[in-house]
Amino acid sequence: MRHDDLCPCGSGAQLGRCCLPLHTGERQAETAEQLMRSRYSAYAVGDADYLWRTWHPRTRPESVAVDPDIVWTGLEIVRCVDGDPGDEQGEVEFRAHHREGRRTGTLHELSRFAVRARQWFYVDGDVS
Repeated sequence: MRHDDLCPCGSGAQLGRCCLPLHTGERQAETAEQLMRSRYSAYAVGDADYLWRTWHPRTRPESVAVDPDIVWTGLEIVRCVDGDPGDEQGEVEFRAHHREGRRTGTLHELSRFAVRARQWFYVDGDVS
């Protein structure tokens, strides 16, 4: 993807002005939803390093891999609970649509986020 392509997170903004600055470390997510959107975009562009860095150290796996055969086709935010600037934790429920070959699917998750050292991290989630 190029900087001027639309960001995969669905914000309507260009990638270079939306999630890419978070991926490159130029700035940090201000809310749990912003971190969730940037993590979705990282899956879409194949940035496993960003996914690993934004996973809470307490729950983070040793490594994170992105499946190159899965094409992420859309993100739908269902609801957010807390997760605003000044909060210490938050939840984001979302549906992430994808395609693998000719098969399509949807990942429905309630993700939990927490602040550590003034930075938002993904903690874990319940997939349904």
